[in-house]
Parts: sequence; C-alpha cells; structure tokens
Amino acid sequence: MTAAPAVRRKRSVTELLLSIVLVLDATLIFFVALTAFGLKALAPAPAFIGGAVLILVFVALARMLHRPGALWVGWALQVGLVALGFILTPMFFVGAGFAGIWIYCFIKGQQLDRAKAEILNTQSMTTPSEETQ
Repeated sequence: MTAAPAVRRKRSVTELLLSIVLVLDATLIFFVALTAFGLKALAPAPAFIGGAVLILVFVALARMLHRPGALWVGWALQVGLVALGFILTPMFFVGAGFAGIWIYCFIKGQQLDRAKAEILNTQSMTTPSEETQ
C-alpha cells in the first residue's frame, strides 16, 4: 500500500519574495557575527551563539510566513537588523537597506498577488460556451 504523494501548498508571491529576503537576512547575520567577533565588538560566545540563533530564527520564519502573525515577526526582525547598528555602526545603513528590500518585496508581492487573483477571477467567470466561440 503506497501513500498518496503530498500536495504542496500554493505559496503567494508575497510569501515567496519575503522568504527570499529572510534567507538573505540570515546570510547577512552570518557575516555580521564574523565581523562583530573580528572587530572585538562582541566576545566570541555572544557573537557566534547569538548569530547562530538569529540565523535559525530568520530561516525558520522564512518557512512559516503563511502562519498568522509571522509577517509581524518579520517586520520586527527588520527593525532588529537596523538596531544591530548599536553593536556595529554600519549596520544602521546596511540594516536599513535590507529593511528597504523587505518593504519593496512586501509591496510588490501584494500588487502581484492582487493582479494574479484578478486574472484567476476573470478566467473562472468565463463559461464553457464562451471558451468554444
């Protein structure tokens, strides 16, 4: 007896774009942890353990964006990226840049999702007799 293959849930364009941004954020955190350690802005344990925890949070959130409240956590993490500027001053600018990418992807994803829904609604409203003419 074989089990039916699992059907993958359709992800919205917004979800896809924001999950990409979160994975890029996780990559950024890796380099921030290395830099914080190398410049002695943080001791090794907080730099690497804190960095690893943040990386896991960003990657886990990228997979959970469909859950209620996950977008708010994503917004809070973007604010947290900017706040890393208190540890490494350039992060005020780099974090703001990544937050800008997050905002752009959020707005553009919402626009694309609305356009996609409109197209699907238009296609579903046609009757079979209209399609054959």
